Order: sequence, then structure tokens, then C-alpha cells
Amino acid sequence: MPIIKEAKLKHAELLSKISKTTFLTSHGHSAPREDIDNYLEQNFSEQNFIDELSNKTNTYYLIYVDDKIAGYSKIIFNKTQSTITSKNVTYLSRLYLLKDFYGLGLGKILFDFNRNLCKQNNQVGIWLYVWIQNVKAISFYKKMGFQKIGNADFKISETHSNPNHILYLKF
Repeated sequence: MPIIKEAKLKHAELLSKISKTTFLTSHGHSAPREDIDNYLEQNFSEQNFIDELSNKTNTYYLIYVDDKIAGYSKIIFNKTQSTITSKNVTYLSRLYLLKDFYGLGLGKILFDFNRNLCKQNNQVGIWLYVWIQNVKAISFYKKMGFQKIGNADFKISETHSNPNHILYLKF
């Protein structure tokens, strides 16, 4: 039975390791290796997670199976998006699972947990960015009820951006 726990400062190193591993799995081939390595170091360092976990606008949850870490989520309540007119919307910044835990329904469990948390906090929907070549993630989010509402570029480096869809799920 999966267990979901709120992440604390003590989890910064763990979040850094999971993030680097999962990002490489899903995006490692999306840009030159040097750009990917620099992105990982700039965005997924332990210090970066200490800073993010210290910022109360960021909400992180870890999911465990049999006492093994399987992944995590990051949401930001009341984070507007220019193509959404509602104000009480949540940005699902990350829903990352380690590859060993694919196919177990954990993504849905963690997503449902976050959706319920959003509803409890008077949010009217969830939005996110997803790389247009991440077919597995796009399929998952469509099954969860998300619809494409726009496009955006996700900056990997000064010289490389990946095209993304903006997806939205209205409650």
C-alpha cells in the first residue's frame, strides 16, 4: 500500500537524486548532454531543494511503496497562468516517478492526492506544462481529464528550449 508524506527540509538530498534520475529518464535525450547536465545542476541541486522547501508557496509530497521512495509531486496553489481566467488555480510543477515504479498506478494515486488537496484549498483547477514529446505523460494527463489550452517553450539552456503543451483540468 503506497504511503504519501509531506516532504521536509531533511528530504532535500533525496529530492535532488530523484529529480535528476527522473528528468534524465524522460528528458535526457531532449537537448545536448552538456545542456541537460547544466540544467540538472542549476535546478535540481540539494541547495535548490533546501531553498524551495523553505519557501512556503511550494508544496512537496513523497510517495513510498514498501518503505522505498517511488517519486514525488510539487504543487503551487494560486499560481495563475495567462491562458486561464480563474484565479484559484494550482500549478502542478512536478509529478515524478522513478522508472522502477511505472505501471503500478502510483502516478494516479499521487495525482488524486494532489487533486483532493487542491479542492480542500478552494482551488478550481490544476494546470501544468508537459513536453510535447513526452507521450507517456501526455497520455496520463489526458486520462486524468486535462485538456490542452496552449503552448509554451521550456528553457533548458540559453541556446535550447523544448516545446511544451499547457494542460488544464477544471474541477
